[in-house]
Amino acid sequence: MSPAKRYTTKKGDFAMVLLEFSMFPLGKGGSLSPFVARSLDIIDRSGLPYQCHAMGTTLEGEFDQVIEVVRQCFQTMSADCDRVECSMKIDYRKGRQGRIEAKVASVERQLGRAVKR
Repeated sequence: MSPAKRYTTKKGDFAMVLLEFSMFPLGKGGSLSPFVARSLDIIDRSGLPYQCHAMGTTLEGEFDQVIEVVRQCFQTMSADCDRVECSMKIDYRKGRQGRIEAKVASVERQLGRAVKR
């Protein structure tokens, strides 16, 4: 991705975000894991830090990078699914990166113990 296409703050810092999303087809039966697996393959191949959990996936990267991954997942899923549902949340915090692990670590420090992951 060329620097000219990156989202930046007013100071010129790159806009690093956490993006949590869930995407799945409707009308494809009870087990959607084959469709989710295709998305996870795209996510894994992106090289971005991510965490997969029972209800979705969290990505960390520059705004354009994480949106591009979601776009690729949507294009792949919509190629053979007539209806796709997607929800996304984006968390931007100025000047911060490595938050995909740091946010959980902060809570663990407050608790004084590790939490299930």
